[in-house]
Parts: sequence; structure tokens; C-alpha cells
Amino acid sequence: MDGRTDGRIDFVIAWVDGSDPEWRAQKARYAPQDGAGRGADGEARYRDWDLLRYWLRGAERFAPWVGTIHFVTCGHLPAWLNTAHPKLHIVRHEDFIPAEYLPTFSSHTIELNLHRIPGLAERFVYFNDDMFLTAPVRETDFFRRGLPCDAAILYPVHMVDNGIRAEINDLYVINRHFHKNDVIRKHPLKWLHPCYGRMLARTLCMMPFTRFSGFYVHHLPCAYLRRTFLEVWDAEGDALGETCCHRFRDVRDVNQWVMQYWQYASGRFMPRTPDIGTMEEGQEGLLRLAGEIERQRYKMVCCNDSPEIADFDGVKARLQAAFARILPEPSAYELG
Repeated sequence: MDGRTDGRIDFVIAWVDGSDPEWRAQKARYAPQDGAGRGADGEARYRDWDLLRYWLRGAERFAPWVGTIHFVTCGHLPAWLNTAHPKLHIVRHEDFIPAEYLPTFSSHTIELNLHRIPGLAERFVYFNDDMFLTAPVRETDFFRRGLPCDAAILYPVHMVDNGIRAEINDLYVINRHFHKNDVIRKHPLKWLHPCYGRMLARTLCMMPFTRFSGFYVHHLPCAYLRRTFLEVWDAEGDALGETCCHRFRDVRDVNQWVMQYWQYASGRFMPRTPDIGTMEEGQEGLLRLAGEIERQRYKMVCCNDSPEIADFDGVKARLQAAFARILPEPSAYELG
């Protein structure tokens, strides 16, 4: 049966082994010497927290209903990974990214082409490798009535000097194709749903403005429809293609959020509380998150790396201990 019509929900996770010497050598060979046009691309973006086992254990224990797990890699794989698992699909970059964009060291290029993964279901959930399930989830946490579940909350772009402004470029795209007042008028209960709780105040404050000037960024696994990617590529192929031509993140890029925003603006989503998960970063934030993981306060979390972490080894060990407490048993995705 065609995976795009059988009603299943797939997971997609993109992973990179930043310690792989062959990958590091290739990355250095292609890197611009002056860094011109580059976005955030420091060591913190690639260093390994050795938490992937817990991602797979979480998928097995907390989402046994998942269809296929598409494991996206440039080619390297963990030595302990059971590649023969019937639900696991190893996807190398050359399997789905057009050859003219390869090799790539930009997550933007990888993410903008997810819809090209062979056999990908129409409904899928995309995870960065720092996003984890930490309590049981249901299909209806991600899709209801065939639509992605999400929290569409208006919030101005947070202007910080982090070297990448993809979200602003995403907003240019959305405002070219959608009129904010018309969008909200067509689906008022999706934008002003009580499940958003106190965050409704953010949307209400932004209502007078005629254009979309930002959305609250959840940094959590995101539910997508494959056809959304097809629509955006059809409407904005030049912008997406230019991004994919950049081997590293670039200030001119759009990113996968343009797909999420497109789903918002087209009304192609169902409201979901933002309290389903949380993201923490920095040393204090991640240590705090470790306790929340152990208490299973949230269904999903994002452990966002940061170059400001002074005691990387200590924070890493604390997070590993927290995950080991809630997911102590090896999964069938692990060998031996």
C-alpha cells in the first residue's frame, strides 16, 4: 500500500555525528574561509550529547503507533543501531536531496526537502535530534481530523544578533501569499482558541497589525502534511532553491518554519496547547530540564545546545541520567 494514502503517521529525525573525522574534513573543505554569508555554525551545533538511544527508546515506548521512522543521515550511523528494525528507514542525503544541493552542511537544505523522502507518509512529525518524547503521546497529539496539531500564536520576531534571520525571510514569503486579517477572519477559533491559555494575550496584542510579523517559536517536534511542502515549493521554488544552494546556513535562507507558517496561514492545522512540551537551553536551563524529564512533566522536550555551557560534560551526564531513569531498558532499535 502507498505510504502516502494508508493513514499512518511517520516520524522523521535528522542526525549528524559531529565527531566523525571524515565528515569534519569534508565540512572544512567546503567551508568559506572568511565565513561570509554564514549563519550560526559553531561547534555547539554539531557536538554529540549521546542521547540518541533515548530518542529511539522514547519513540518505541511512548509512540508505539508510529508507522515508519525515517532516520536521515549524511551517511554515518551509530555502531549500535539496529538497521534491520522493520520500522526503521535509513535515509541518506543522496536518497532524497537533489544532487545539485549536495554535499550540504545546512539543516535548512535537509529540512526543506523532507517531502522527497521515498515512502514518506502524507502525515509526518519532524524531530531535530535534540527533541525527545518523555511521556506517552497519542496520534491525536499530532493530528486531528487529518490536520496537524499546533499552537498558532502571534508574536513578533525576537530581534537578537544570532547571525541568522531565516524567520524574517519566512515572513516575507507568508506575507506575499496571505493577508493576515483575512486568514484570522476565516478561522477565528483556530487563532483565539482557549487551549492557548495565557499566550492568547500575545496574539491579541498583535491583532491591530495588518501583516504577519512573527509567530511564537515552540522548538518542539512539528507535525506536517507532505502536500504543504509541495505547495510551498510550487509557490516559492526560487526562494527555497536559493537556500538549498547554500552549503551552510546563510542569512538569506528560509527554513522549515516557512512550512509551519504556511499551515497556519492556510488554516491547515488544529489548535493544541503549547504546554504539551518545553524547550530549555544554557547550563541552568538544561539542568532544570533534567528534573522535568525525570518527573515526566511534559510529553516532549527540546534540549537546545548553547556555546555558553561551561560544564558540557557535567550537563551531558545529568541529562543522560534523567533519560536513563525514565527509559532504562534498551529498545529493539539497539543491537545486542
